[in-house]
Amino acid sequence: MMALLADAYVWVMGLGAQYGVNPVIFGAIYVGAIPFFLLFTGLAIRRLRNRQGAVLPVMAAGLCFVSAYLYLAIAGRGIPLWVWGFLGAIIAYGAFHAVRDFRRKLLAK
Repeated sequence: MMALLADAYVWVMGLGAQYGVNPVIFGAIYVGAIPFFLLFTGLAIRRLRNRQGAVLPVMAAGLCFVSAYLYLAIAGRGIPLWVWGFLGAIIAYGAFHAVRDFRRKLLAK
């Protein structure tokens, strides 16, 4: 267990040098987002099982997933390319569902 904590410490501290940010803030956002990610993921699963819309919880879980990297986008440098792709996918997912719901409401009139 101590080796795992030591490895996590080395990883978080290395992120500061790699991305030019405060590693403690990055690590705090990274770890602090985990319960929210789990909460929104659970909510999305529950809503899907009940055949309800899950767009907002899915998008919220996605934002929690990349929240620490959003800090990099604001305060750091060299944000990984996959983060931009993931954010684009979240935005496209939300836009697709918003347009679809708008069309359904428009056609229902």
